[in-house]
Amino acid sequence: MAQQGAAPASAPQGAPQIVTVQASRASNTVTLGGTVVAYKEVTMTAQIPGRVDMIAGTEGDHFKKGDILVAIDDSQLLAQRRQIQAQIAAAQAQIANAQVQYSREIWSPQSRSITNSGGMGMPKMFDEMFTTPFSQSFMPGNYGGNRWVDQRADLYSRGTQLSQAQTQLAAAQAQLEQIDAKLRDARSFAPFDGVIVKKMVEVGDTVQPGQPLVEYADLTYLQVKVDVPVRLMANLKKGMLVPVKLDVGSVRTEARVAQIFPSADPVRHTVTVKFDLPIGTPGGPGMYAEVMLPESNLAQGEVVPVIPDSAVVWRGSLPAVYLAGKDGKPELRLVRLGDYAGNNQVTVLSGLKVGDRIYAVPPKVSSQGWSKGP
Repeated sequence: MAQQGAAPASAPQGAPQIVTVQASRASNTVTLGGTVVAYKEVTMTAQIPGRVDMIAGTEGDHFKKGDILVAIDDSQLLAQRRQIQAQIAAAQAQIANAQVQYSREIWSPQSRSITNSGGMGMPKMFDEMFTTPFSQSFMPGNYGGNRWVDQRADLYSRGTQLSQAQTQLAAAQAQLEQIDAKLRDARSFAPFDGVIVKKMVEVGDTVQPGQPLVEYADLTYLQVKVDVPVRLMANLKKGMLVPVKLDVGSVRTEARVAQIFPSADPVRHTVTVKFDLPIGTPGGPGMYAEVMLPESNLAQGEVVPVIPDSAVVWRGSLPAVYLAGKDGKPELRLVRLGDYAGNNQVTVLSGLKVGDRIYAVPPKVSSQGWSKGP
């Protein structure tokens, strides 16, 4: 690639170096900044309130699927569980007693009008239904002979006691299941083989439901997450390979387009795309990476500006440079980068023109906004 390096402008000793943008012949690729992310990453949160009793390790420690990562104190829950178990035992005893009383009421009624007549309760009751005149058994005001009604009432009462005891047992068992669920929630288990990426709490901290405890990730497979301008999406297909440069050791490799999000950011007009890195690629989540994507609107060999890559400052996935303003103050300008031109130079597809004066190293200033480029 034929090129001319950015020429330094004259500056006093110790002043920030200002260079003049030169020309180069570009290739039809665009460089976008992104972030290395884990293929699988979860944030473990507290499910119950309480005090953190145990954290299995620290950042970088490896765990197997099913290992306990964080435990919250469950002494109060265990006490409640023992109390409910006692209620279950009492309810079971009440059921046993109610069943005995119900059976006795069937075969040996407690009603005085029936027990005095001799014979077994239930058979005798049905026998007297047909042998005793109706006027002596069921007519109102016949206080001494309403024996079938008395027996029926006593039997119903015993059956009600049995049903109440069974209901109490069912309620206690439901409470036990609820406590057991809370006891399980007091432990955070590793959902897959991985490492602790970040701890948010320490042993002794008091947590509330929903509070983050640890970030856990599988670092076997890494990805690069990039916000790609919509205009470049037509050139991206799932499964295609693109060049990638990692910030760690300036490693260059190829990444595969793994996931293209279905919707675009309505403000920035970008689409999130994830690229799979080869297994064993150095680096970790949060590191910076650059992805070179094809640009169909740029003709091969077209003359474009070229600047030192040290002049580029990133705002998320958006590259920018500091332009030397006419008043001597640096102006932050959004640019669109192309391919690397060698000798630590990078081409600029838009935002600068040949002859512009920029800072070779971004100055330490706070930007109030973007400068409008050509």
